[in-house]
Amino acid sequence: MRLYVYVLQAKDLLARDSFVKLQLGMYKSKTRILRNNSNPVWNEEFVFRVHDIHDEEVVLSMFHHDDDSGLFHFSGELMGRVRVPVWSVAGEENQMLPPTWFSLEKPKTGKFNDKDCGKLLLSMCLGGKGHDASSNSLLSPHSNVNAEDLIEFEGPCVLSHDVFSSKAPTLHIAEGKHLMKAIVSRLEKVFHKNEEASKNGDSSELSSVPSDYEDSVEEHPSCHSFEEAMKMMQSRDSTKEMPENLQGGILLDQVYLVSPSDLNKLLFAPDSQFMRDLAELQGTTDIQEGPWVWKSGDMSCLTRTVSYMNAATKLVKAVKATEQETYIRANGREFAILMNVSTPDVPYGNTFNIELLYKLMPGPELPSGEDSCRLIISWGINFHQTTMMRSMIEGGVRKGMKENFDQFANLLAKTHKISDSTDILDKDHVLATLETEHQSDWELAVEYFWNFTVVSGTFFVLYVLVHILLCEPNKVQGLEFYGLELPDSFGELITCGFLVIQLERVYSMISHFVQARLQRGSDHGVKAQGEGWVLTVALIEGVNLASLELTGLPDPYVVFTCNGKTRTSSVKLQTCDPQWNDILEFDAMEEPPSVLDVEVFDFDGPFDQATSLGHAEINFLKHTSTDLADMWVSLEGKLAQSSQSKLRLRTFLDNKKGVETVKEYLTKMEKEVGKKLNLRSPYKNSTFQKLFALPPEEFLISDFTCHLKRKMPLQGRLFLSARIVGFYANLFGHKTKFFFLWEDIHDIQVLPPSLSSVGSPSLVIILRKDRGLDARHGAKSQDEEGRLRFYFQSFVSFNEASRTIMALWRTRTPTPDQKAQIAEERQDGELSMLEDAGSLLDVEDAKMSRVCFAELPMNIKALMEMFDGGMLEHKVMEKSGCLNYTNTSWEPLNSGVSERHVSYRFSRHVSIFGGEVTCRQRKSPLANDEGWIVNEIMSLHDVPFDDHFRVHFKYEIQKSALAHNACKCAVYIGITWLKSTKFQQRITRNITEKFSNRLKEMIGLVEREILFATRQDTSSI
Repeated sequence: MRLYVYVLQAKDLLARDSFVKLQLGMYKSKTRILRNNSNPVWNEEFVFRVHDIHDEEVVLSMFHHDDDSGLFHFSGELMGRVRVPVWSVAGEENQMLPPTWFSLEKPKTGKFNDKDCGKLLLSMCLGGKGHDASSNSLLSPHSNVNAEDLIEFEGPCVLSHDVFSSKAPTLHIAEGKHLMKAIVSRLEKVFHKNEEASKNGDSSELSSVPSDYEDSVEEHPSCHSFEEAMKMMQSRDSTKEMPENLQGGILLDQVYLVSPSDLNKLLFAPDSQFMRDLAELQGTTDIQEGPWVWKSGDMSCLTRTVSYMNAATKLVKAVKATEQETYIRANGREFAILMNVSTPDVPYGNTFNIELLYKLMPGPELPSGEDSCRLIISWGINFHQTTMMRSMIEGGVRKGMKENFDQFANLLAKTHKISDSTDILDKDHVLATLETEHQSDWELAVEYFWNFTVVSGTFFVLYVLVHILLCEPNKVQGLEFYGLELPDSFGELITCGFLVIQLERVYSMISHFVQARLQRGSDHGVKAQGEGWVLTVALIEGVNLASLELTGLPDPYVVFTCNGKTRTSSVKLQTCDPQWNDILEFDAMEEPPSVLDVEVFDFDGPFDQATSLGHAEINFLKHTSTDLADMWVSLEGKLAQSSQSKLRLRTFLDNKKGVETVKEYLTKMEKEVGKKLNLRSPYKNSTFQKLFALPPEEFLISDFTCHLKRKMPLQGRLFLSARIVGFYANLFGHKTKFFFLWEDIHDIQVLPPSLSSVGSPSLVIILRKDRGLDARHGAKSQDEEGRLRFYFQSFVSFNEASRTIMALWRTRTPTPDQKAQIAEERQDGELSMLEDAGSLLDVEDAKMSRVCFAELPMNIKALMEMFDGGMLEHKVMEKSGCLNYTNTSWEPLNSGVSERHVSYRFSRHVSIFGGEVTCRQRKSPLANDEGWIVNEIMSLHDVPFDDHFRVHFKYEIQKSALAHNACKCAVYIGITWLKSTKFQQRITRNITEKFSNRLKEMIGLVEREILFATRQDTSSI
């Protein structure tokens, strides 16, 4: 939860140059210094994150700034302090403390300790996600402000706040006056006490600004220029997100060589020359352009109304149109303007209105270094009433929009040059630039070590060395002897201690710097192998990454997953704003990838349960190549969202063989489907891509006519491509359109013919939990686990359709047998590498430590069932978090020694990485058949540094001396390092702790399962 603190103004201060410091816990911030004013007006906003409402408080300290205060008086003289507990704000109605005067608490010392220090006007609000609700509530007509809200606290009031983020941008002074006028006006209108307000002491304080502001707070004309209005909008637009494109489609998506703010001014400033030229080109007349005005309510925004007469066409006469233009985002870099266009005079004009959304965003970085702006214009149509002419209306609107915005684009291209797409998508140039952007080690060293700690430490060491050279040797005294000299006074002892502490801090900084420079992820710079679809991800930087510790900084790195393959970035040490510039390439794939999973971790070991700093999913079907070429990805997760963490990525998806890759893919699918699959024409592919707004690399494989079963069957067409299953229907202008990914499918079932399906078999597609939510309007039902179920029936050829769908699904989601085969192939490669390095199964016991020991009330044969591949082993492994568990049978090697292979995947409850595991187990009997020894080598995959180490387990199972029908089991663990890394101790500790608990849990499960089975057998007898 966030606390918004508004420092409005102060009065009756004892000094004229003042500022306010705010503190919540360990975080601090402050206002600007206002000079020559004993009644300063700040109107500044601060945002803090609150962890505990009941215990935290915000402290506001008023200081007098003195330019002559000296070197060590940075804060000036304290004039007074105000404390406010967070729980007091939470107890207010709507969790908002209205503007309130607080008397400053006198300081205990200083020249202001015996005088009345003045008063401070504050407002506070507790909010969740949005800043707007709190900041705008001061102006909202629905704010519940009563006569007691404007209180004057004479005594000290306890207040507390913890700063979460840095100070928000300072409001413009003009806006501050605007805000104060709005508060006064609102209070006067709510209480109808305009005359009494001038007499009231508290109100007079608020009325100290000019009182000629009488307009309504709901909507008032902007008295500032367009540039000032943009600055005011920017100060209120700190957390709003860029809206999604409208459903009608995109009319224009282009990058221009101009900054977003300049293009925004060109298009929407009053009396824009460009808009006048466009009106002349399109024959628009009688243009009446209203002023930009502030509109307050649920969301404060800038809006205006424009009316004009559209030119007549062959079918429609000249009609009047009215546009309501509203800024819904304007932060200085990004702008979003929503237009609501109504044309009541056209046929059926009262049944609908048109929406246009202009989005202006910074374009990709260009080699020339010029500013660029990406302009996206989308449209939609809203019907207020049902009409049979809906399809015709949509078609006419679409045609008219296309003609108008073609003229718009041509005219804009004459004003500002269009960026060449080859510059934006030049992969080789971008990657080469990243390689050259690395600073030299000397430059980084100067930047890193140029700080007070290193400079003072170096100076102190040099000072001591010079002192030693200038001094004569002291005589031996006290407990000293030749070769040992001790401090002769407490001052010397303190000096030595200070010197040791400084040197230790400098050494720690040097160690961190060297580690950061030498550490590289194993996948950085590794080139892709093979031919086909090659995915290249350039990880540029991250901002505002969360830290798991309040006082420490994270060691972040990023794991990318695509089509079951992972790539890992380098680890950056002790930073929340890492700079990577890592280039990661995925090996060539036969089909284009659908999604890229991104997850940021704070490295502490492969089995740490709380290392994720945030995650995101990039859907390649929802982004164009221009989007992917340079994008900021917002991370999800509690930590990431609270910190507003983001990653900057540059992603390139290349098809090295062009059409040949598609042909090879279709040839492969022909064997699975059992019929000829022809390459569709470019026109049909283009129509398919436009229908579902898909990127140009998507290609259609097959399509079928069928019914979608919901409450009533809906006839349409089912489209199958390499990455999606899509459905489209148009029934009397009512369109139904959706698609979902093959990877989203959990299961496909075939239902036999029934009366409800009109004698036709049905194909039921069940999606995974929380997947395909964009297509939920096409699902018939949702089961208790949250999975969507889609029913398709009445295919012309059901067998052909079901066979094609099942074959395409299997290729995108391997079966357990295929997974076992892949794991076995991977294991063979791992084992060959291990055999070349020497057998790890002969690791000395001295390198292993015992982590588990148990005396069990069962014989050795019963306990060895956990290694025989039967029901007990599978049940125990599944309960302990092993997914897709498979094992081979024991194969004899020599006298009494057998070997087998095991593979499975850890669940997310065991390892946040969910990595694949391959094991080689070898068992041999003890002397005199007193028990068994089982050695196991475990290889972890898809976890950080998985190629650096192997885990070795040793199970000793032998008879127990406590009872005849009992045995004892001891388990040892050791780690063999194939490559060295600075994280060796951390990984060893993490794995040892994790597997110690896991092995104890597994032995407990085995004991319970065997005893339970024994009791059942006894009771049945």
